Amino acid sequence: MAYLSNPTYTRAVLEAHGFSFQKKFGQNFLIDGNILDSIIDAAGITKEDFVLEIGPGIGTMTQRLCEEAREVVAVEIDSKLIPILDDTLSTYKNWSVINQDILKVDINSLAREKNGGKPIKVVANLPYYITTPIIMGLFESHVPLESITIMIQKEVADRMQEGPGSKEYGALSLAVQYYSTPEIVCEVPPSCFMPQPKVSSTVIRLKTHSKPPVDCNEKLLFQIIRASFNQRRKTLQNGLSNGLKYSKEEIAAAIEKCGFAPTVRGEVLSLEDFAKLTNVLDQRD
Repeated sequence: MAYLSNPTYTRAVLEAHGFSFQKKFGQNFLIDGNILDSIIDAAGITKEDFVLEIGPGIGTMTQRLCEEAREVVAVEIDSKLIPILDDTLSTYKNWSVINQDILKVDINSLAREKNGGKPIKVVANLPYYITTPIIMGLFESHVPLESITIMIQKEVADRMQEGPGSKEYGALSLAVQYYSTPEIVCEVPPSCFMPQPKVSSTVIRLKTHSKPPVDCNEKLLFQIIRASFNQRRKTLQNGLSNGLKYSKEEIAAAIEKCGFAPTVRGEVLSLEDFAKLTNVLDQRD
């Protein structure tokens, strides 16, 4: 049975290897077995699964993934953790580690090589400073994904499931909901980590859609979404005029055709509304 979630053993492993936490990598290792159980259960790992773990640390969650999955590939940027992983995972034969920045890994090729191109499961305790680039990188590169089960900063998780009208609603909310259904698994206090972060965390599961919930030009959709939220206080018309190739008159006509008020702001539009506007503008090209 995995035991690295025991804080006493975690400290012993770190001391034995003379490991020092690297602030630049946002390292906070999980030391709570109950939270670990919640992550594994939510991910729904089976013996048929290939799992990509991002940021394994000393292998706390990797041990459990190895016990549940067919194969695990962990991507770890900190080279000082590689010999520790070789030690803590020495009894398992179904894992390997890539010592690289996850943003530079060709995950599509990895999925083809390790899983025949079939959808993979991603599990991670993500560094707060790079959460959004990692998640959006996975989605936008169209990696074959079944689900992403991740530990992230609470406020970011909250933003992912927000709807129109909320001050937290924005481009991230829309992007996550375009590609997946977000579901909060549990909240995690700072005391569950070593060292303790200054903010609370949340485990969230993103179950990817088999096809997008709206039918439109994906590239243009996200250009419109980004432009509409770049300056939230501006009306949709003014925001899009500054961020897109269309004239102010074309944008005004498209907004009117969609039945939106001339003074509407992007923060009140749903994903379906943005798709509707995308289709109207796309017809003008």
